[in-house]
Order: sequence, then C-alpha cells, then structure tokens
Amino acid sequence: MEALRSSLNCNHTRKIRVVHDNTKLKLKKKSCLFLSNSKRISPLRFCLDSVKPKGSVDQESEILVWPSPKDKIPFWKRDFPLSHVRAEGLPNIKDTDLLHIVHITAELAPIAKVGGLGDVVTGLGRACLSRGHKVDIMLPFYECIHKHNINELELVTTYASYHDGNWVPTNAYHGVVSGIEVIFIEPSNHFFKGESVYGGSYNELEAYLFFSRACLEWMQITGKEPDIIHVHEWQTSVLPLLYWDMYHYLSLQKPRIVLTIHNMEHYGECSQEQLNKCGLDGSLYGTLDKAVDDRTIGHNPERLSLLKGGIVYSNAVVTVSPTYLTETLCSGWLTRTLMQNRDKYIGILNGIDTTIWNPATDAFLPINYDALKVGGKKICKQFVQKGLGLASEDTENNNAAVRIPLIVCITRLVAQKGLHLIRHAIKLVEQLGGQMIILGKASNTQVEREFEDLANLHNKDSNIRILLMYSEELSHMLYAAADMVLVPSIYEPCGLAQMIGMRYGAVPVVRKTGGLADTVFDIDDHSQPEMANGFVFEGIDEESLDGALHRAFSYYQEKPNDWNRTVQNVMKIDNSWNNTAGKYIDLYNSIRVK
Repeated sequence: MEALRSSLNCNHTRKIRVVHDNTKLKLKKKSCLFLSNSKRISPLRFCLDSVKPKGSVDQESEILVWPSPKDKIPFWKRDFPLSHVRAEGLPNIKDTDLLHIVHITAELAPIAKVGGLGDVVTGLGRACLSRGHKVDIMLPFYECIHKHNINELELVTTYASYHDGNWVPTNAYHGVVSGIEVIFIEPSNHFFKGESVYGGSYNELEAYLFFSRACLEWMQITGKEPDIIHVHEWQTSVLPLLYWDMYHYLSLQKPRIVLTIHNMEHYGECSQEQLNKCGLDGSLYGTLDKAVDDRTIGHNPERLSLLKGGIVYSNAVVTVSPTYLTETLCSGWLTRTLMQNRDKYIGILNGIDTTIWNPATDAFLPINYDALKVGGKKICKQFVQKGLGLASEDTENNNAAVRIPLIVCITRLVAQKGLHLIRHAIKLVEQLGGQMIILGKASNTQVEREFEDLANLHNKDSNIRILLMYSEELSHMLYAAADMVLVPSIYEPCGLAQMIGMRYGAVPVVRKTGGLADTVFDIDDHSQPEMANGFVFEGIDEESLDGALHRAFSYYQEKPNDWNRTVQNVMKIDNSWNNTAGKYIDLYNSIRVK
C-alpha cells in the first residue's frame, strides 16, 4: 500500500475509499496521467490486482476517484486506456465460400462517427471479417479525423479522379481501424476540410459525388475487383449509377452492388447539372424509371434523387429492420420506386457490436459488470450522478440518489426523434421525482436555441441535465448509469440506442415504430411474456408517453425484485451482429458472380 501511496503524485485532493480487509485508506485524487509499464491507464481507476480480495463489488472495486461538476476536466474527457478492438471478441463462426466485400461509406465508428451509420458499418464489417471474409472500407479522409487513432497508416496510391472537367490529384491511404482495413481517400482540393465530418465549407453533394467516383477509379487503377461493393445512404448512392453506366464498360466486371438505406428521410437531392460534375450525363437520369425525384414529376425534371437512383441501379437494396421495410412500402415518397423494385428489397435488422459495447470490458466505465454480477451498474450510476451534480459529493451517504430512477436519452436532436416528447419527458420525470440526462446535438439553430434555454433552466439545481454535444466516452458511461433509456422517435428505421441500452442493463421506454417495434416488447403484454423487455407506447402525443413512463416508474419503485430480474434479462438478449451478418452473407452470395 505504501508503494501505491507514493505512486499518486497529486495536484489536489478529494477523499476516496479503498475497501480492503475492511480497512479504509484515505488517498489523494490523481488529476495527472498515471503511467504503468509505459501504458496509459485511466485516471478514473486502476486495479489492485495483486492485493484485492475476491468477492463483493466493494471488495473487488478498484480505487475509484469520484468526479465532481467542479472538476476542471470533466470526467468523460480524462485519459482512458488505449484499447484496441479485435475481431477475436466475436464468435468463432467460419464460412467456407469466402467473399471480398468493400464498404463505401461517409461514416465509420469510432473515428468518423456522427450517428448510427458509423456503428453499423464497423459492426457489420467486423462480423463478416470474423467469419473469414475479406473486408475493406473506403472512407473520405476527413481533415477532422485524428490520425493517431488509425493503426498502420501509410500512403499507398497517388492517382487522379475526375470532377467537373478536371482530374484532381488524390491520395489513397491504408490504415486499420477496429481491426478492419480502411482505404482513406484524400483529394487535393478543398473537399472534406473542416472541423467535423459534415458541415464543412465545401459543397457536400459535390464532395460525395467525387468520393464515389474516386473509389471506383481507385479500384480500376489498382486492379481491385471485390465480389461486393456495399454502399450506404444517399452519400454513396451515385456509385451504382457510375458503376453500371461507366466503370462496368471500362474495366470493372466482377463486383455486384448492395445499397443499405439507413434512413429514407435523407434522399440526396441533386440537379442534373450537379450530376454532370461526376462525369455522367445528368439529362439521361431525369426519367421515372431512373432517378427523377418522384415528388417533382411533371414540373421539375431537373431535380433528381441519388437515393432513388441507387435503388434502381443496385443489385440488392436493404433497409435496417423488417418493420421499417413494411412502413416504407405503405407510405412515403419512395413507395412507388420500392414497390417496383420489391423483388430485390429486403429488411435486415441491424445489430450492435457487442465487443465495443460490453459493460464487462468497457474501458470507459469506472467499474465493469455483467448480467451475472450487476452490482457494478450501481457504482456507474453513482459515478455519473456525482460527476454531473445529481448527487451529494459525500461518498459516505450516497444511497438516496442511487435509489432515484435515472432516465437517459442519447439522440440527435432532430424532429424524427420526437423533440416534443423529449421536452415533455423532462417535465414529467421531474414531477415523478426522477432524474434525466439528455446527450445530443441539434443541427437546426432554432432547436439548438430551445434546448440551450432548457439547459440554462435545468442544469444547475434540478434533477435534469441537458448536454448539447456528442461524446463517445460519455455515451458509454450514461448507458451504464441509466435505469431506463428513452427512445420516443416519431419514426425509427432501426435504432441502436434501445439495443445498446439493454446491453448495459437500461430498460427501454420506446414508441412502437420501425426497429423499435422489432426489438422492444411491452412488459405488460401478457400474450408474449417470454419476450417482455421494456415499456412501449404507440401514439405520438404526450399522453401516450405519460402512460409508458408512469408504468415504468411504478415498476421500478414498487417491484424492485422484478425490475432487477428484468435488468438481468435484457442484458442477456443477443442483439449482436452474429445472426444479422449471416443474413447479409446470404444476400451477398445470392447476387455475386460465381
């Protein structure tokens, strides 16, 4: 223990406890980086592996430095262990008929993540890789990407790709992210410059038109011909057009194209003149059977939809849940196009990467836990409550705050996510005596101002915290701290928050739509008790949400034993990519060139 004391060279103090043989040891808080064998260790914790007795959470707990809202560095911004995610964490399922799959994407977790798209590409890619397939990802080399998060980064190709009458010098870098090989495309012009993935000073549509062609151009000059080119969302939906109307006639013969639509709301509006800039004749695509925007038929043939074009030209089209597929076939501006291409349109429910999202090994948590030993979840809750000022800083008297139900909502603050229901939930949770944490960013300035006003109102003395930002580290901590995760979306193609929340023992409260309807089943639905795992409401009105939250709070407060069993049960649900990846492999094999 003396060696342990001397290793803590501290700047300021806060009393903490180490429980060891029933002895309390007063230590100072470490605010600087703690080094052990030249590896970076989280200053939130370090293990007494050589001296700690085995047993209860207290006995096995690490030296825990309780955070405070007064800390100069917020607890989610401290240094964490540098953990490298490896495919060994996935089940040992090996396919025999192996494929080469290339994903073309605008996002990739964790280095270029804005929403669920980045998680899906990484999770699906790793799952297919673990089954023995060759997987590459092609991504714009955004200026905001931190290069130190890329392993084995090196320049592999310098070439030129076409844009608006010019051939633009372009670099292709190779690196490894989360165990997957990635090709980063870096043009020499102003595309993909800026401090964030989206919202740079360049024209995003033109940048992604360039990127899509640059990916095919790179395959052509390097002779790479994968079995499957898998494109995602509107940003890369022009690639099927470029492939079948240009590069298939030049040199690329083998690849077949899969398009995944993650959100039908984003359609890639494009004029014929803009499409010309990637080398296609835009006037050829303003027809009903190609890419004309269905909303403008008869009065604006100049207006095209890249997403529609991608649907028409891809060999297979996937959306991210069976229920969302049904919803999009019944209503929406692309219904006619989807019905005409129904034979190649399928719904495959997304999974989550259960190696990255694993409370038993998560490096961002102050203490780890699993479905068999959930006691650590209470510590995680208390940790977040103290760090955000939702509990007393007196660590000797902390049970009162832990008993208060804590709801977490991690979301983009956009209309799709049910903004009026989120605002209503803030009021209701306070009335019910609970606590609520919202983590998210708004892209609309009016929405941003509204939530800034709410944050200014609530973030000091109430039981509400509204954090208008995105933090990968904090999101992990919040899922671990939450008793409930709220997903009140007006529509939700799949949704990952409810699945990640369950993985961490947070019981979901969701609206019945899209992938939420495919993954969450109401506790009070006695027709299928074996599937019950959350609280579901159907309407888009506040009263519908009221009913679900009232039921959730009553269950939490009045049936603690049943609640704890539910927590353990939801943590055991397999929402991993295991089954989902197999369905994608079957799809790839159905269209590949043998």
